[in-house]
Order: sequence, then C-alpha cells, then structure tokens
Amino acid sequence: MTENELLNRISEVQFVCVELNLYLDTHPADEDARADMLAYSGLLTELIADYESQYGPLLGFGHSPTDKGCWVNSVWPWEKA
Repeated sequence: MTENELLNRISEVQFVCVELNLYLDTHPADEDARADMLAYSGLLTELIADYESQYGPLLGFGHSPTDKGCWVNSVWPWEKA
C-alpha cells in the first residue's frame, strides 16, 4: 500500500471505530457490535503500526511508540510532491 492508501484505510477504520463506539453507547448489550469493535480496534492498531514503521509517527506529543522527535526531520505534508 502507498502512504496515501494506508492513510485512507486508517481514516476509514477510525470512522468505523467511532461509529461503533457511538452505537455501543446506546446499545451496550449488542455482543455482535462489541465483537466488531474489538476486531476493528485491532485492525486499526495494526494499520497504525504498519504506517509508523514505514513512514514515521502519525501523532506528535509522544503518542506514538516510535516517536523520538523524528517527526521534526520528516517530510511535512506541504513538502510532498
């Protein structure tokens, strides 16, 4: 996957996680939705780890396990061709 494809996939899975979270707020007994939430949360964790291993941290402020200040030296979004 290219960097943009991976970012798009991360955005899609994050959206699903947010929607499932909102659904579970009003339907806490729905075991199928809970299982989906766990599956998508795991997928999101994997996608973020894949992205960060290839392209660097997604978030600053020490939220990424790979963040060692390298975001300062990486290519900024407006510098991409």
